[in-house]
Amino acid sequence: MSDGINCFVGDNGEGKTNLLDAIYYMSFCKSFYSTPDSQNIKHGEPFFVIQGEYERNGQTELIYCGVKAGQKKQFKRNKKDYSKLSEHIGLLPVVVIAPFDELLIADGAEERRKYADSVISQCDHNYLNMLMNYNKLIQQRNALLKQMQEQERHDFSLLDVIDMQLGNYGTAISASRTSFIEKLKPILQNYYMSISSGREVAEMNYISGLQRYDLYEGLIESRNRDLALGYTSRGIHRDDIEFKLDGYPIRTTGSQGQRKSFAIALKLAQFSYLTENIGFKPILLLDDVFDKLDSKRGDNLISLVASGEFDQIFITDTNRHRLEGILEKANKDYRIFNIANGSASPN
Repeated sequence: MSDGINCFVGDNGEGKTNLLDAIYYMSFCKSFYSTPDSQNIKHGEPFFVIQGEYERNGQTELIYCGVKAGQKKQFKRNKKDYSKLSEHIGLLPVVVIAPFDELLIADGAEERRKYADSVISQCDHNYLNMLMNYNKLIQQRNALLKQMQEQERHDFSLLDVIDMQLGNYGTAISASRTSFIEKLKPILQNYYMSISSGREVAEMNYISGLQRYDLYEGLIESRNRDLALGYTSRGIHRDDIEFKLDGYPIRTTGSQGQRKSFAIALKLAQFSYLTENIGFKPILLLDDVFDKLDSKRGDNLISLVASGEFDQIFITDTNRHRLEGILEKANKDYRIFNIANGSASPN
């Protein structure tokens, strides 16, 4: 492997994306593509194992993951089991740029919340714990609302306890998300300009009900409505992130090229944020992104990632000639591997 750029070239279906997903799995204890663990086990096989050796802050880290159908997932660091998988998050930061990153722009608010939560959680374990506790409380509150609805009993004593805790967690989570978005804004704009060679102003804004009301008071105020609905209608689980170009929502007014450039700039901004807050550079994964970019944007992107700001990079592509042409313009060491039938061979 190269300490610089590692390129994996092969036809579709040969295993290029699986290789990048394995690297992601070692960092997040799950697939990047939201596939259930059972579906990552090869047909006809009882289990899968992923092992990796990393250098982190001058120390060697040996990571082991084993998944067997119907059994608890095993994750080990230097041969020691984790008591909780959440303890592993943030140890080996990774940033992925993939073709469907545009869904962050096109899909619903939940995808954008997950994006922000994933990045912040890699830097702040307390945030991850607060988020997990908040989500558990929302599930408990919704179950209680439905129970009260069915039994037609309105004893709010337990609801008071839950709402007080939700108010505390939600307020802290909202503050962390707000800080994250404000720090990312100028970085996003700089990367967008570099990739698109354009002059549009790229911006992102955090949209939260907590900008208008105190969460605990809001939960009390919405109780009767929530009882009728059977779920919690206020809280940070309803928040969104707004993406704009020149003041207009890119979701509805941006061209395909603008949306692609925006999504890539967002991921590169994420890389810079993680580097600053963790203290070392994440691994960068580029999965078939050049196939979706015009030549100018592709050249701009490789110029960025080949700069000194990024360290180890893994790239997949189906077109070797195109990839070599792009890499020859980069001032960075690289190696190319052929992928066929799930195996990689250096070339």
